[in-house]
Amino acid sequence: MTALKYELIKTDARTKARRGRITTPHGVIETPIFMPVGTAATVKAMRPEEVEELGAQIILSNTYHLYLRPGHEVVKAAGGLHKFMNWNKPILTDSGGFQVFSLGAMRKITEEGAQFRSHIDGSLHMISPEKSMEIQNALGSDIMMAFDECAPADASYEYVKDSLARTTRWLRRCKDYHKNTDKQALFGIMQGGMFKDLRKESAEAIVEMDLPGYSIGGLSVGEPKEVMYDVLDDCVDYLPKEKPRYLMGVGSPDCLFEGVERGIDMFDCVLPTRIARHGMAMTSEGRINIKNARFERDFTPLDPNCDCYTCRNYSRAYLRHLFKADEMLSSMLMTNHNLHFLVKTMDGIRKSIEEDRFLEFKKEFYDSYGRF
Repeated sequence: MTALKYELIKTDARTKARRGRITTPHGVIETPIFMPVGTAATVKAMRPEEVEELGAQIILSNTYHLYLRPGHEVVKAAGGLHKFMNWNKPILTDSGGFQVFSLGAMRKITEEGAQFRSHIDGSLHMISPEKSMEIQNALGSDIMMAFDECAPADASYEYVKDSLARTTRWLRRCKDYHKNTDKQALFGIMQGGMFKDLRKESAEAIVEMDLPGYSIGGLSVGEPKEVMYDVLDDCVDYLPKEKPRYLMGVGSPDCLFEGVERGIDMFDCVLPTRIARHGMAMTSEGRINIKNARFERDFTPLDPNCDCYTCRNYSRAYLRHLFKADEMLSSMLMTNHNLHFLVKTMDGIRKSIEEDRFLEFKKEFYDSYGRF
């Protein structure tokens, strides 16, 4: 038995965009797909049932955060992450690497792994490739990420070269330690910073390990979008066509279209949920700041072209009132809309690939959405 199966259904004739299907123990994922982020075993401000109702097929949870609180052994004792959080569809867990390396001075990298102090209480911890696999095996996610180092966007060539070599050695250790290969698929992560030759070098090393899928890490870490797109142009060409490809940490509408056009199958980002909590909405007419005074007496839906729960039932004036009054319902309704918007956008992308009109759909979207 294999933990993951990828089927390539259709390839766009004019771009690298492709329509696929991933089968996991907890269900099927139609690709290209956007994955809402449920960092601490919850998509913030949403019930799992609501996330499923709006059409999400898979969510992402965070190894670092769940290790620190409540602890992977607690989740394992509860029957695994799916049962713990009452989510019966696929789950992807990241390795904890990005969060650890984001701690800056609070962490120290060695060949063994990453030693760090908890952002919660300052306690000292070590996550190694083996520890990351132990945690993720206990969580029971359908797709696991290898433990890697995410180098800063402005890191030097020498630093990135050494870092990706260490990441490759860590991947081998992850693969050797992974205990549940029949139910959990391990993805390798391509690194290499903004250097195309290092991207190729990293890809060749990880593809040699014949894993169920591959991710592109170390992008969308502060570099201009044009630089990210330029690097991404070649990245997909280094990865096998018969395996899923995942661009980590990307979720703005333009990045989704540009990623799909370059052959990416999977995306995740906290962007839609985070900006929702700050009163920002993605709509078919562009981004809206609900805090603006012009919405005080605007009794129209947040997005006139949207059929989400929020837009069917509430006005911009009411949403502005909730935000200004600091009511938690504001975050709930805005998050529902933003996730619905991205899920439906990806539905449209998949359909456009099937109908050989991806570039036309992209232009229509850009013309309507405006500036990003």
